[in-house]
Amino acid sequence: MTARGLAGALERLLGPEAPLRIEVFDGSVAGSGDAPVTMELRSPLALSYILSSPGELGLARAYVTGELRVHGELYLALRALTERVDALGFRDHTALLRTLGPRYLRRVAPPPEEAPGLLRRGLRGLRHSRGRDSSAISQHYDVSNRFYELVLGPSMAYTCACYPAGDATLEEAQAHKFDLVCRKLGLRPGMRLLDVGCGWGGMVAHATEHYGVHALGVTLSRQQAQWGQKDIVARGLADRAEIRHLDYRDVTEDGFDAVSSIGLTEHVGARNLPGYFRFLAARLREGGRLLNHSITRPNDREPHRVGPFIDRYVFPDGELEGVGTIVSAMHDNGFEVRHEENLREHYGRTLAAWCANLDAHWAEAAREAGERRARVWALYMTASRLAFERRGIELHQVLGVKTSPSGASGMPLRPDWGV
Repeated sequence: MTARGLAGALERLLGPEAPLRIEVFDGSVAGSGDAPVTMELRSPLALSYILSSPGELGLARAYVTGELRVHGELYLALRALTERVDALGFRDHTALLRTLGPRYLRRVAPPPEEAPGLLRRGLRGLRHSRGRDSSAISQHYDVSNRFYELVLGPSMAYTCACYPAGDATLEEAQAHKFDLVCRKLGLRPGMRLLDVGCGWGGMVAHATEHYGVHALGVTLSRQQAQWGQKDIVARGLADRAEIRHLDYRDVTEDGFDAVSSIGLTEHVGARNLPGYFRFLAARLREGGRLLNHSITRPNDREPHRVGPFIDRYVFPDGELEGVGTIVSAMHDNGFEVRHEENLREHYGRTLAAWCANLDAHWAEAAREAGERRARVWALYMTASRLAFERRGIELHQVLGVKTSPSGASGMPLRPDWGV
């Protein structure tokens, strides 16, 4: 080992140009003293996590447990790390192991916040079965309504906002997003709206209050449903709106004028998309519209399944498809696709605002959900922000209509919903 110790070995791996200062439990230090971010490895366990699971999962385990600490802006640290770590190959990891020695390469139990691997999860039911979906949704959303209030702000909207101007606030952007969806759906007083995967009911409340519709929202999260229904009552909308704790596949009503699906498709699974869109088409009257708002891959060639960190800590069984896959599934299963747009940059801004909220309320958020769970959310939202900025993922709204047998759509000759 050189005089620079473990920190020197890590610096050689990341490169001396990385804008990071590295401090390691053996007392070694590397990097510039005026670097904007310091990465502190607090114990041998940090290295064991990183070396036993090279890549994002090992880094995530070390960060979630607090064995790896970041002093400074997490966004800057991840940006520097991912630019280098993504380029590392087998030889880099082998060289690091040779330098550090085998004592750090040992299997360690993952943190208790981590979901079991796919093999063990498969014993609990088939992927995207009702029971397994319910368990996955509960793990992510039934954390604490208060925790989400601190992160999301008053709108309680956990999906990409749409910023009408560069200086718009998060709340203004979320309201604009809901309004844009309402206008794309052509909502008018007296219409019936079904919102699948409704979250805490933001779309249901907005459409009912501002467009005079009768709305039903369904979610697999019991805590979301309880919070959302209470909010509906508090707003005086209970005579026209309802939030149910229900799998969307168990909605029996039909004849709806419109369906909104904002952030649900990511939980459906690629092989289930045809049935998903057929089911939603069956809930609509002729001329009814569907607005599908979802995170997507930047192309249709990449694997559908999310990476190991997101799968184990954030969205178990989550899948992302390219927008081409979604459009094809829609127009092959009951819909004529009429409009599509990408809000990728808007999601980067949304995530930056959520991260700022979490930072501003860190102490209360950590008390509410536990510090490790708060660290999971900080890491996941920051990494997602980078992914949207770099076009690793996108956010697409796709508008479809269920035409009559004669082909009548009821759509305007040109889009009339503005921007």
